[in-house]
Amino acid sequence: MPPLVNTPVYFGNFLVTPQVFHLTTHSFALVNIKPLLPGHVLVSPRRAAKRLSDLNHVEVTDLFLTVQQVGRMIERFYGASSLNIAIQDGPAAGQSVPHLHTHIIPRQSADLDGQGGSDAIYGMLEGEDGDVGKHLWEKSNRRPKFPAVDDSSRKPRSEQEMAEEAQKLAHEMKQQQLHEKSSSAAL
Repeated sequence: MPPLVNTPVYFGNFLVTPQVFHLTTHSFALVNIKPLLPGHVLVSPRRAAKRLSDLNHVEVTDLFLTVQQVGRMIERFYGASSLNIAIQDGPAAGQSVPHLHTHIIPRQSADLDGQGGSDAIYGMLEGEDGDVGKHLWEKSNRRPKFPAVDDSSRKPRSEQEMAEEAQKLAHEMKQQQLHEKSSSAAL
């Protein structure tokens, strides 16, 4: 399945073009290799800025408008009633890839009751489960000498699985944009 984007898209040092489902002038949205919950996606600036403060005002505006648009679509598509939107801004905050990114995680009532309640998502983001950089590193052919221990309940997804989800979400983004355009025209 060909990627939706014709030019290479990098997330840090990782080529993620097949995972990209939405692209703007300054931002891109991609499916996550190892989502914490179904529908967990990332939105990142196209320029490999490490921190939010590294972005100029045009990039900040584009990033947050993209987060808003993608969030609406993800919430609808996954039947969520709420979203977690998070940025780990720097290594001390848990950022694992030195490229600013925003997590969008669709939530439903009681979805993490068996894991300590709705706030358990924050521990998941900061722990090994949320270490996007580690999962991308393991997926690449540059594996560390000793394999890392991973939890058995969450397996990294294949390129094909991520590309298929990216295709579905790209379609949904187009549908949403058409709907929003027709709604604003009616005003």
